[in-house]
Amino acid sequence: MVSDKDFMEIWIEKHRPEKVSDVAGQKEAVKMLEGFVKSGEMPHLIFAGPPGVGKTTMALCLAREMLGENWKDHLLELNASNERGIDVIKNDVKEFARNGSITEGKFKIIFFDESDQLTPEAQAALRRTMEIYYKNVRFIFSCNYSSGIIPPIQSRCVITRFKKISMEDMVEALDKIAVEEKMKVDRNVLEAIFENSDGDLRKAVNILQSISFIENPTVKDVYDVSGSIDEKEVVPLLSNMRHGNFEEASRISTNLIVENGFSAIDIIKALHRLITREQTSPIMKRESFIALADTEFRLAQGGSDHIQLDFLVARMCKLSTDNL
Repeated sequence: MVSDKDFMEIWIEKHRPEKVSDVAGQKEAVKMLEGFVKSGEMPHLIFAGPPGVGKTTMALCLAREMLGENWKDHLLELNASNERGIDVIKNDVKEFARNGSITEGKFKIIFFDESDQLTPEAQAALRRTMEIYYKNVRFIFSCNYSSGIIPPIQSRCVITRFKKISMEDMVEALDKIAVEEKMKVDRNVLEAIFENSDGDLRKAVNILQSISFIENPTVKDVYDVSGSIDEKEVVPLLSNMRHGNFEEASRISTNLIVENGFSAIDIIKALHRLITREQTSPIMKRESFIALADTEFRLAQGGSDHIQLDFLVARMCKLSTDNL
């Protein structure tokens, strides 16, 4: 168990990699970017992928290795969700790009996080800046979807795709942190963290830190801390729906909301994971997914958790009896 002092440290920052080669789960990206580090040259880059998979970490590691000891002096880091207008481009970006690096033969780096949030006008202004000051500066754009960046910028960049972290890569990364923190944790707990993080390593590290004050943490602790539902708790619900037992299935779904405090979306996500692995006919699986999707859509439109779950239960029970 860690001390209060250790627990107050933010692990996602404390254990953030410093080298490109240390970034977890992105072997293809690491291989390409290590080539840039060795050559000492790099093009403009777009890092595209879901949250928590290492895009920002990779950008900072690349800047550190490309720019050397004084890398922070030659890096301008901006978050486009906060600074997304054309004024930022005209003032901060152009001023930084106009002044060359104090190190002979070196360029500077401008990192735009969440760059798909930049306005079209700001992106258009950036395109010209990229052309004029290419000798002075390289751009790294980080985004969830590269389609949010205008084609003229995309054509000037090498696009690197980041994928969700696999179970093996995540368990390895979490185990390394646990060892460094002198934390005893079983593999089944680390796998439960993976299940609750959806391939997001940042979220996984936060969960690991949250359970670090518990002596001998369990899988249940992981679900309690993350606020999500253990698939085992919806197994009786799915079983009763598959047998057409509407009243019992409705009672179970109501208890999950009222007594356990789960939302309908939590239950739907757990059911989706179970049905994905379920041994059933393709037609049954297809119609089940359609029912889940319809219910989630109605919930997103403001529907009642109780009513929409009863709708789902009724539909799934009817589906089962129709296919007996």
